[in-house]
Amino acid sequence: MGWKYLSQEQAVEARGNRTSNVLLEGVLKQQLQKINTINYKGKDFSFSETNINNAIVALRDLPINEGFIAANKHFYELITLGKSLEQNILGDKKSFSFQYIDWKNPENNIFHVTEEYSVIRSERADHYRPDIVLFVNGIPMVVIECKSPFIKEPVEKAIEQQLRNQQDDGIRSLYQYSNLTLALATNDAKYATTATAKEFWGYWKEVFKTKEEQLNWEEKINAIKHQPLPNDEKTILFKERFKSVWNYFEQLEKEQQVITEQDKLLYSFCVPERLLDIMFNFTLFDEGIKKVARYQQYFAIKNTLQRIEKTDNKGNHIGGVIWHTQGSGKSLTMVMLAQLIAANPTIKNPKIILVTDRIDLDDQITETFQKCQVPVENAQTGKHLVQLIKSPGDAVITTLIHKFEAAVNQEKQGFTSSEIFVLIDEGHRSQYGTFNVKMQKVFPNACFIAFTGTPLMKKEKSTANKFGGLIDVYSITDAVNDKAVVPLLYEGRHNLIEVNEKPLDNYFDKVSEPLTEYGKAALKRKYSSKNILNKADQVIYARAWDISEHFEDNWKGTIYKGQLVAPNKVSAIRYKEYLDEIGKVTSEVIISAPDMREGEEDAFEIAEDKVKAFWKSRMDKYGTTEMYEKTVINSFKKQDTPEIIIVVDKLLTGFDAPRNTVLYLTRPLKEHTLLQAIARVNRLCPGKDYGYIIDYFGNLENLHNALETYSGDNTFDAEDIEGTWTNIGDEIKKLPQVHSDVWDIFKTIKNKYDEPAYEELLNDEELRHNFYEKVSIFSRILKMALSSFEFATKTDEKVIEKYKKDAKFFLALRIAVKRRYSDDLDYAEYEPQVQKLIDKHITTEGEVLRITDQVNIFDKQKEKKKLKN
Repeated sequence: MGWKYLSQEQAVEARGNRTSNVLLEGVLKQQLQKINTINYKGKDFSFSETNINNAIVALRDLPINEGFIAANKHFYELITLGKSLEQNILGDKKSFSFQYIDWKNPENNIFHVTEEYSVIRSERADHYRPDIVLFVNGIPMVVIECKSPFIKEPVEKAIEQQLRNQQDDGIRSLYQYSNLTLALATNDAKYATTATAKEFWGYWKEVFKTKEEQLNWEEKINAIKHQPLPNDEKTILFKERFKSVWNYFEQLEKEQQVITEQDKLLYSFCVPERLLDIMFNFTLFDEGIKKVARYQQYFAIKNTLQRIEKTDNKGNHIGGVIWHTQGSGKSLTMVMLAQLIAANPTIKNPKIILVTDRIDLDDQITETFQKCQVPVENAQTGKHLVQLIKSPGDAVITTLIHKFEAAVNQEKQGFTSSEIFVLIDEGHRSQYGTFNVKMQKVFPNACFIAFTGTPLMKKEKSTANKFGGLIDVYSITDAVNDKAVVPLLYEGRHNLIEVNEKPLDNYFDKVSEPLTEYGKAALKRKYSSKNILNKADQVIYARAWDISEHFEDNWKGTIYKGQLVAPNKVSAIRYKEYLDEIGKVTSEVIISAPDMREGEEDAFEIAEDKVKAFWKSRMDKYGTTEMYEKTVINSFKKQDTPEIIIVVDKLLTGFDAPRNTVLYLTRPLKEHTLLQAIARVNRLCPGKDYGYIIDYFGNLENLHNALETYSGDNTFDAEDIEGTWTNIGDEIKKLPQVHSDVWDIFKTIKNKYDEPAYEELLNDEELRHNFYEKVSIFSRILKMALSSFEFATKTDEKVIEKYKKDAKFFLALRIAVKRRYSDDLDYAEYEPQVQKLIDKHITTEGEVLRITDQVNIFDKQKEKKKLKN
């Protein structure tokens, strides 16, 4: 694959026999001299020894005092942007660009691999030893941990070890140079980048256009795996090992070997050309978090680049539509794609317009484009956008959807360049309506690439074909299977609304006296409709109580948040007032200014004084609309309060908050708006198993009819929408079986009251781990069931008590067994929710069983310390 093996001895020697030094400085210095030259006045010159040494010092002395990720970001910018160094050439003192990696010519770099790379820990005398480290030009850029497939959850253990190594007291001196981290266990393998949280480690899949392409790829891996090592490499590799190990591998080489997931991941990432491509073009920092592309992003971008390099008979680049489900990173896909269009040598002077509905993407885009050395302009208004497009030269322009629409509507002459690329992240689907016609007129030769997160309607697919057709599809089913998003659970709830008819009829008779019989009937029909009753004060009050109790019972005191979708602005404010009055949960409202008429019944309805007063109070507090929205959203995402954010239409799309777990629907939603809304709670977050949809209005039929609702004739393809949601009732139906599954483990125990007998039976490790798994499933589904109004009201109380009693027993048994057999299962991320389940629902004669009580029982060291005390 192009890597040169260094023995442990050689690796220590290459870093000056100092385990505190992680750079192979001899290799680095030699490579920097090789790949850097100064071309000045038609001649080539070498960088001075002083400059080479200064470049090494800059790499060695990263600003770790500013924080681990800040140091890693500084390193990443250093290797991708390079460094400017001053030197006197032919009597002229000038600054010249200096690179650490030759990104354009991978063969000019040198690639080393070593094992058991011993690095002294921070402020400690002992060492950690990552299993495998890969070096590019002497810089440690890839760290790999390998685990035996015979232990339980080997890849998870490898990930935990990677994360342990990156702690304060670990070996950050190594990881501050890392760009990729891999966890391998023969038939299971995951990847991530620096400081990636456990739940965001991903699986990689190669995507092939043809079966032949796949076979060729597999043949290449097979050829590499069965290629014998040269004798000199073999000698270095095995000289420190027992002879039996050498003999084993010699026998292994003689026979055919199967291709494993480990082999595939290593080949996918570690072929030098692919590795440099992923590090340079598919790695970025997003709100202080380092991210590396998922496979669907990587291949969607590659496919799009191949597409747009082609031109039609008019010389225009061919675009298309990328459908990647919500939560799969569409916005970052757009940013990485735009960067590669800007850097593409076959496209001359491109004007790239990124149209989004996310204000927070502007900083991200500007930062990412530094690598391309292309300036980024942010269009302040539609008029400003027109000016930027008309300006000469290439440019990257960011704008929000409404500013883009304003520019299209006001521009009469149009823009005829075929080097304009319009990338639209479309939550609102406007490019598929009449706006599409205007857009095509204003940009007749432009290349349009539309991103969508919900299934395309069949009529949209035909419109999408005008852009060039579908480029790439990553459905909700793909995302759930890849564990890129959490599954969604649906539960319908209903208010029993009693209408006191006599006073209402009298009132209607009085106010409708001047009307005709037809007018009276129409007025009565309007104000007795479900939508009007939905806004009734007592209905809102009753639901506010139910939402308060539901959130308190299930998520209060955890990191998770909720979102309430109200029918209109007045209702949104009333929900907040009642939630505040009840006092169980904190909330905040995000609405648009009153004159925008969001959520109003029609264009002539006057915004109530309540809305105006609320808006004035927010402007008094925050100063501007932008500051109001930004402050509330940031608090919701990052602070403990508010726990629930109340919206009407705003934040139903383009709003990404991983802690957002439960969506309370109190209004009708249809079609892609419904699919967009429910995706607000499908983002990954530590300990989050599901996103919950609690529906007070009755949107279930809309979900069922999602295939027909756009034009009434099967407008979504069935396979596109499959897997979007799960009914909570279907999950609860599993409860009797999963309860029975736990008891089946103990069917051989004669005396069911003999607790030690259960512990003795679980002496068998396989049986014990089976017990842990079954108990986790049972307690999770029981928790879900106990949060369901339907279950609580329609299940026999004796049955519920039996489940609670058994859950208490099994959970206590699990604690005792784990302690007895020193099992080290990591359930820490689930503790707050499990503790809430125990505290609320499982009691016996006033006693409360607590899984955690001031000590983390899953942290063996802390537990032992506590027991000693």
